[in-house]
Amino acid sequence: MVNLVAAQRPLLHALMKMAGVVPYSVDIEPGTTMNFWVPVETLSKPKKTQPPKPPQKPTKPVVVLVHGFAAEGIVTWQFQVGALSKRYSVYVPDLLFFGDSITKKSDRSPTFQAECLAAGLRKLGVDKCTVVGFSYGGMVAFKLAELWPELVEAMVVSGSILAMTDSISGETLQRLGFGSSSELLLPTSVKGLKALLSVAAHKKLWFPDRLHKDFLEVMFNNRKDRAELLEGLVMSNKDSTVPKFPQKIHLLWGLNDQIFNVELARKLQEDLGDNATFQSIPKSGHLVHLERPCVYNRCLKQFLATLHSNAQDK
Repeated sequence: MVNLVAAQRPLLHALMKMAGVVPYSVDIEPGTTMNFWVPVETLSKPKKTQPPKPPQKPTKPVVVLVHGFAAEGIVTWQFQVGALSKRYSVYVPDLLFFGDSITKKSDRSPTFQAECLAAGLRKLGVDKCTVVGFSYGGMVAFKLAELWPELVEAMVVSGSILAMTDSISGETLQRLGFGSSSELLLPTSVKGLKALLSVAAHKKLWFPDRLHKDFLEVMFNNRKDRAELLEGLVMSNKDSTVPKFPQKIHLLWGLNDQIFNVELARKLQEDLGDNATFQSIPKSGHLVHLERPCVYNRCLKQFLATLHSNAQDK
C-alpha cells in the first residue's frame, strides 16, 4: 500500500524548487554529512567534463530556518520558504538524524549540532545570517549564536528555550502528562502521535488513522539516534547559565503554546535582557508557524525588515 506521506514528498520538493531552493549535501567532516536546502542561484550547473563548483556566496541577506524535533526542514518550514525567498537567501538545514543528515560520531549534544551547522553554512559561502529556530531547533540556534556571534547577526525563536534543564524537563512532562521526552516526541503508535499533536496544536487536528500511520513511518526514523539526542538535550540546573548575546533576539510565540508556554517565553525575554523582544500570535499553539502561517510570516518579515532596510516588502 502506498504511503501517502511519502507520496506527497515529490510534490513538496517541487514546490520548494518553485520557491527557489534545492537540496545540497555538505560533507562536514569524515563520517558526517548534512543536507541543506539552498538557494538555486548559488549553485552552478556542472559541465560534463569538469567537477562541480562549490556554491557561490549568497547575494541577498541570509535567513536560516532550523526545524524542531518532529519533522525535517522543509516539512517544518513549508509555508515560510516561499514567503521569504524573493527578498532573502533562504537556507533550510536538516539537523543530524533528520532527512539525509547523518554522522558516525557519538556526540548528540545541541552544541555538536550547532558546530556542524556552522561548518556547513561556511562551506556554503554564508558569512552572516539571521537564524530562525523552532523548538529543538531554537536550542541549536541559541548555541550557534553563542559560539559564533560573527556568523549570527540576529535570531527569531519560536516555542523554545535556551537549554532543557532537568527542572524544566520534569515540570513540562508532568504538566503534559508524559513519562519521558521520548514518549512525547518519539511516538510509536497512532495514539501517541495524536497525543503529541493534541499538545502541540491549539485547535484539534483531525486526520484519518491511515495518515497518522504513514506519518509515523516516514517522519520518525533513526529512533535510537533521536532518543540519544533527547538524552543529550537535558542538562543539570547547576550547569545552566545565560550567555550574553550581542544579537537582537525576537521571541515569536503561539499564545496558546502548551509545551513552552508564554510564561516561559516572558521569563526567557527577561533573562536575555534588552536585546530581546517578544510577540505572541493568538489562536495558535506550539506549531504557530504551521497553524497561522500568514500571521507568522508577516511578523517574521516585519522583524527582518528592521534588520535589512533594503529588504522591505513593497
